[in-house]
Amino acid sequence: MDFLLYRILIYIHVISVIVSIGPFFILLPLVKKLLHAKDTEMRAYLDTFRFVVRLAKHSGHVLVVSGILLVISGPWTWSTPWLIMTLIVMGCSLFFLARAFSPKLRKFEEQDQNKEVLAAKLKRSIWIYIILLMIMLWFMVGKPTLWA
Repeated sequence: MDFLLYRILIYIHVISVIVSIGPFFILLPLVKKLLHAKDTEMRAYLDTFRFVVRLAKHSGHVLVVSGILLVISGPWTWSTPWLIMTLIVMGCSLFFLARAFSPKLRKFEEQDQNKEVLAAKLKRSIWIYIILLMIMLWFMVGKPTLWA
């Protein structure tokens, strides 16, 4: 693969990582606002949450495709330890993302729900997801030698 094309692919990969992780930090202060939000505000905050989760999913698609192309065209093989660990953590994060946010966001719209408990669960889910993504980022950037 042409060196310029490879560099562009790396750039696309990095941008998709930023778009996957960055918006979740914005959601942390939004959790506090959910506690005291009225109906109209509540819908706007919940729509923001849903948008961020959708954005993360779609940028994740770009991330995976660009990652596959980088492995195919780069110096690494699929048996590289840091790559295997990245794929394992990615699988965990996909499973987690599918179950972590949508059910909790739906409960906010239900009557007689304890918003404090839901907000705490939502905040915990955000941090778990950020940590999973940061672990993947560490594997991809640090490329540690985990086994020979």
